Amino acid sequence: MRIDTHLGDLSGAAERAVALEQAGFDGLMSVETQHDPFLPLVVAAEHTRRVDLITGIAVAFARNPMTLAHVGHDLQEYSKGRFILGLGSQIRPHIEKRFSMTWSHPAPRMRELISAVRTIWEAWDTGSKLDFRGDFYTHTLMTPFFNPGPNPHGNPRIFVAAVGQAMTEAAAEVADGIILHAFTNERYLRDVTLPAVERGLARSGRRREDFEISLPCFVITGEEQADVDALRSAVRAQIAFYGSTPAYRPALEVHGWGDLQGELNTLSKQGRWADMAELIDGSVLDAFAVQGTADDIPERLLARFGDIVDRLSFYAFPGGGAGGWARIVDGLRRGTAGSRT
Repeated sequence: MRIDTHLGDLSGAAERAVALEQAGFDGLMSVETQHDPFLPLVVAAEHTRRVDLITGIAVAFARNPMTLAHVGHDLQEYSKGRFILGLGSQIRPHIEKRFSMTWSHPAPRMRELISAVRTIWEAWDTGSKLDFRGDFYTHTLMTPFFNPGPNPHGNPRIFVAAVGQAMTEAAAEVADGIILHAFTNERYLRDVTLPAVERGLARSGRRREDFEISLPCFVITGEEQADVDALRSAVRAQIAFYGSTPAYRPALEVHGWGDLQGELNTLSKQGRWADMAELIDGSVLDAFAVQGTADDIPERLLARFGDIVDRLSFYAFPGGGAGGWARIVDGLRRGTAGSRT
């Protein structure tokens, strides 16, 4: 099992990247929320030698296959083969109202987008004529002036973020890995996600060993009770926020909590964020988060996900004590010694 962590934004990225690589992490993830997801990885590539550099995620439908092919090619070359292009669809309101881009048929569109990116890379690698014609994207022009040529480090891996079954199947069919949502619980992962992964892999003629599963986990721990309480409150609020999203309802329904999604959604439209968190009781919290001391957490994480997940990261919030997180990482490493990496 590989253990990843979040790099943060561009400011201070060099120092953080060096420190995190020295701390033994296997991958650094850069997210697209308030800042560009690619620029911090350029800095990290310059100052590290070993860690994978991952967009976790970049919004796919805010871009097109050609722009993604170029940035993926350049980061793969600059990092000497350590870049993973992690893509996510986002939801319709953000694509249309925040990015002013087209939204339709997200799973087929994602499948086609990735196929288009790979076709562009193939044209650069082989010098063959670019001729991609799909339902959503068409790429038929590539002159030598715009062709960077083959990548000396090979093309980057592509991971896709997925929650629902359709996107999960698409990821397993055409991508190299899947980035699960933090709003994933063990039952949903085993009963819904894994069968969808197997269906997608079967369509592509691949095996589970050919595909990586990456999971960001909610972890509640701390060296002082005040830290634990603060982290628990933050996690409850985040679970409530995600639970209000209709697309994430199946992760609640698998536990018989489907009505909770409707309640959370109603409160979110009223701006009653504090009231939403109050609806996340102990049972819901335990399903979505792993709680305990820094010495307990590794065993509990491995008991839930150790036979499923290839990469693990923490949905971290400020506070909690750096020493405790270091013990968690060390415990996970000892617990997975000798496993497939």
